[in-house]
Amino acid sequence: MKILKEERAQGSAELILLVGGVIVVAIVAAITYRNYLNGIGNQINTTELNNVTNAINGLKNKFQ
Repeated sequence: MKILKEERAQGSAELILLVGGVIVVAIVAAITYRNYLNGIGNQINTTELNNVTNAINGLKNKFQ
């Protein structure tokens, strides 16, 4: 019956649930942010590749 009188276990359980919820939200935010950055990275790489290709074609046209 000592368990019924002691309330520290309930406080610990609530703290564990709170910390677990914060961790889940942080993981979801990190995954979303990673996917966002991957999309931007692909766009930047494509733009840079197109710029380099256009510059090389411009040089090719000057030497012909």
